[in-house]
Amino acid sequence: MATQHENYSPVSITKRVSVFPRSPLPPQLLRLSNLDRQCPILMYLVFFYNPSRKILSGDSVFGSLKSSLEATLSVWYPAAGRLSLNPSDGKLDLWCNNGGAILVEAVTQVRISDLGDLKEYNEFHEKLVFKPAFNGNFSDMPLLVAQVTRFGCGGYSIGVGTSHSLFDGPAVFDFLSAWASNTTMVGSTGLDLRRQHNPVPVPVHDRATLLSCMRRQPATGRNPSSASRVAAIEHLYQLIKQAAASDWNHVSDGKTLTQMGSSSQDNFVLKTFHLSVSMIESLKRKILGEKRGSLSCSSFEVVAAHLWKARTKALGLRKERMVCLQFAVDTRNKMMPPLPPGFSGNAYVLASIALSAGELEEESHERLIQRIKEAKNSVTAEYVCEYMEALEAPQTSLPPIKELTLVSDWTRMPFHKVNFIHGEASFVSPLVPPISQVAYFMHSPTENKSVDLRIGLLPQTLTAFSHYFLTSMQ
Repeated sequence: MATQHENYSPVSITKRVSVFPRSPLPPQLLRLSNLDRQCPILMYLVFFYNPSRKILSGDSVFGSLKSSLEATLSVWYPAAGRLSLNPSDGKLDLWCNNGGAILVEAVTQVRISDLGDLKEYNEFHEKLVFKPAFNGNFSDMPLLVAQVTRFGCGGYSIGVGTSHSLFDGPAVFDFLSAWASNTTMVGSTGLDLRRQHNPVPVPVHDRATLLSCMRRQPATGRNPSSASRVAAIEHLYQLIKQAAASDWNHVSDGKTLTQMGSSSQDNFVLKTFHLSVSMIESLKRKILGEKRGSLSCSSFEVVAAHLWKARTKALGLRKERMVCLQFAVDTRNKMMPPLPPGFSGNAYVLASIALSAGELEEESHERLIQRIKEAKNSVTAEYVCEYMEALEAPQTSLPPIKELTLVSDWTRMPFHKVNFIHGEASFVSPLVPPISQVAYFMHSPTENKSVDLRIGLLPQTLTAFSHYFLTSMQ
């Protein structure tokens, strides 16, 4: 992963403790859905808090966070559990055994200002999270880890890792908000005014609705054509087949089949683009013109359409190549009945659009926005059930495929408003995702309704993408 490199002072761990629910419940097994089982790894966020006027000692910050986490885990008890292979079917489930979370205290002489623009990924951020060793046994792996780091300037970072089998994005946001709301530090309210008027819902950990969807058809009688009815999975199959067919001749040159059509994770540059409200409005005016009053579209739809065109153009693909836009859709209100408020599991599936590179180049932004709307609407309860049924097939990690543009919308999850210490975080940075090319639309802390777009780009496309992407927003 190409990134910023500086000779920073080291980060020294001074304390490591296990944190257990203050009021533990009897051990119990929580059955997971196939959506939970897709990516059983820790996903990391780093919260940066600038120095406060009142000096906070490391002991007081660490002690408050530990105490509040104990209280939070009493309600969000799966976070203190462990993943476990079900002996009857060999699938991952969640054993709520009060095994505990890990909380680490660390110090560094680095000042937060030394890190430069916090919205840009910096390799130093990786030192601000605790990464437990994984020995291949999921039952030994904590599902929640956190590291509190005091900087030389008196500021703090809180790096949190949560298992993706445990929570999706909205659930992580609710969990962190609940944890922050239990803190007792001076100046910490846990939630901003918006969250005070809309308190964190009581979590519902049971996956009954999604599991009932999975049980509609016995595993032995599953329809082998179900994947073809799920656009996202069918399009992935087609992209992989396309890569294999076009790159077959390169095998004799020493390229392995697993490298076909893909680019190494290490080859990507993480870049963040700040999209102000005026930039987004300018793009809408140029795209919709006089139709703007009669044709409604969200900022996500217009930016996603523009991103897909700009990224594909920057890649310089042949016109006949299949290209695909996939984006995550929250199914909480798509299911029948809807998932309950406070549902804490994974509830996202991918919607998908596929065209040839030539078709995408000729397609108007307006028509692409319409296609995005249609793809969103195609995600029904039936689509979700078929999606999970298709996931019954053996799963392997997906290599980066350049023809695939992946988008995840985090704008409804203003993580910077989670007040662990003394006000909003100055910035919240995700670390390197499992698939580096994913574009994250993040709620910007500097301007309401503006977007910070984090995306992994191949170095040779960075200049071209920046030009194509930003020109229409000026």
